[in-house]
Amino acid sequence: MSNLQNEIGNMSAAEKFELLDVPWESIEADSIPPTNKQRAELDYRVSKYQRDPLDVVPWEQVKAGMFKKQ
Repeated sequence: MSNLQNEIGNMSAAEKFELLDVPWESIEADSIPPTNKQRAELDYRVSKYQRDPLDVVPWEQVKAGMFKKQ
């Protein structure tokens, strides 16, 4: 086990959550805004959901399909 892994292993849960914030905030700061095509797709999906909120696929089903061997 690396020294860094040992140090993280010795941290409290609160300290680990605080440590996670650093790269997450960095990613948010570096994020690239969606393209017009991506924005249009997001808008379409939101409006579709708003028209029929029950017409969704549960995350568990999506995840199972992602890891299914083909």
